[in-house]
Amino acid sequence: MSARGVFVSYSQRDRDTALALVAHLEAHEVSCWVAPRDVPPGTDWAEQIVAAIARACLMVLVFSSSADGSPQVRREVERAVHRRVRVLPFRVENVMPSRSLEYFLSSQHWLDAFPPPMEPHYARLTAYVKTLLASGSELAEPTPEAESARQRSQGAEGLPDPSALLRLESELARFIGPVARPLVNRAVLRSSGVEELLSRLGREIESEAERRAFMDAARQSLRARP
Repeated sequence: MSARGVFVSYSQRDRDTALALVAHLEAHEVSCWVAPRDVPPGTDWAEQIVAAIARACLMVLVFSSSADGSPQVRREVERAVHRRVRVLPFRVENVMPSRSLEYFLSSQHWLDAFPPPMEPHYARLTAYVKTLLASGSELAEPTPEAESARQRSQGAEGLPDPSALLRLESELARFIGPVARPLVNRAVLRSSGVEELLSRLGREIESEAERRAFMDAARQSLRARP
């Protein structure tokens, strides 16, 4: 797995789902590491997992009631958080984490993979993962220079302030899900005013009707005060 790869964590009961997810990601040129496939014969299993997590820039957690109760999954998530590797829960059951995982996952974005069929959920996750890997800044702590540039851009004349951007992100997320955050961040840096910003974000929505609905809601949200 390359330094920009994805570590896929799952419980044994969700093995088929995890492998199908890996196949979908790799078909779209996203490098993955998954056990036991990528554990070399004759090597120490735990050592290989720890090393793979350290090399990853993102962990996708196939989350279910089985994963929630798995000590192995909990250890992998703990190691990822310790290594400052972002964890993306891919929730395949309508369950919430117990206290053993809640501490690590409560601040994370979630992607839900229900109801079936699974293919649209795999496609949505793949698009989100590729956006995160391409954006880079969403996967690591920003440098002081990058944070300063972001703040200058958000404070530029004609662009929304940070609180308004959060409302705009929420409106966009209604149509395309959690991928809204990196898209808003990227669009702000490339836009010189509100209308250009909204136009860039609107292009991320395929349906013309939903695009118009987003634009109307976004304009209303930006006119509102916090």
